[in-house]
Amino acid sequence: MFRMGLGPLFGGRLLLLVHTGRVSGLPRRTAIEVVEAAPHEGRPSWTVASGYGPGADWYRNLERTPHATVQVGRRFHAVTAQTLTAEEGGELMTRYAPRHPRTARRLCAYMGFTVDGSAQDYRRVGESVPFVRLTEGAAPSSRQGR
Repeated sequence: MFRMGLGPLFGGRLLLLVHTGRVSGLPRRTAIEVVEAAPHEGRPSWTVASGYGPGADWYRNLERTPHATVQVGRRFHAVTAQTLTAEEGGELMTRYAPRHPRTARRLCAYMGFTVDGSAQDYRRVGESVPFVRLTEGAAPSSRQGR
């Protein structure tokens, strides 16, 4: 859909991540749901979650090579990936769940978590799920690749 120029249909809820394969060195493309789109240190950024955990290929590729490109709508942005701490992930999920309650419940169930809808449950889930912030043009932080 992104290649056909239909990225705007997703309304910013999905982005296309173009990253470098850690073994092949070739460009790889993955569509990922945006958990939060908010400026970070004055720069556009998008935060995404690895629903398959830290073993997901795109996640491992970003750990190896944090510089990537994202397509949001029809616009492309050069970004740098930064993994979030468990505490930051917990905070993020507690903000996300009230904004998207049905999606948050489905996402948790998909990843094997049972939640009762409380902020504490969503914080627990967020602390267990690997999140990545993709910030336009930022240099990787010292936490990258932990």
